[in-house]
Amino acid sequence: MAAPALAGCAAGFDATTNKAYAPNEAQVLIDKGAYGKSDIHIPQAFILGPDSGAQLPWRGSAPIYLNILNTAGTPDTLQAVSAGNMGTVKVAAPIQLPSNTLVNTGKPSPQLMLEAIPKSLRGGETIKLDLQFANAGVVSMNVPVVTRSREFKDYPPAPGATAAPTPTPTPSATAAEEGH
Repeated sequence: MAAPALAGCAAGFDATTNKAYAPNEAQVLIDKGAYGKSDIHIPQAFILGPDSGAQLPWRGSAPIYLNILNTAGTPDTLQAVSAGNMGTVKVAAPIQLPSNTLVNTGKPSPQLMLEAIPKSLRGGETIKLDLQFANAGVVSMNVPVVTRSREFKDYPPAPGATAAPTPTPTPSATAAEEGH
């Protein structure tokens, strides 16, 4: 009787099921095993790539979507974002982060745009972003480039993305041709 109960404990406190995770391809800000950093929580972050099978062109652009929660007792502001050698990030205007209010940087339209991407992107890549906050300082995270499919299919397409290849039908043998 004790074996099934003890079997669940064998994984220990470091088990994968005991760690925070993202339920989809988007990233969650986890720093040193804890959710969030410097009172900034980011439950979802992704760069919208092309449709599945397509690509974002060299020197192209891609919108960055972040959900940000400022848990500090005072407001904060996302002032700037940098992407290292993966292009520049245009911030439409500083993003105000009231205390304990979830802010989506992509609604009603993307406020952050990765521009001058130095290589074509197909989705599946990861880009390190450094987010500069007025009070929280710099918060860094690796953000995935996700294809515009599944739960991301209703987002507007990334500007300049190439179209996915159109499948061409291939002739198939009919039962009469096969002699059946």
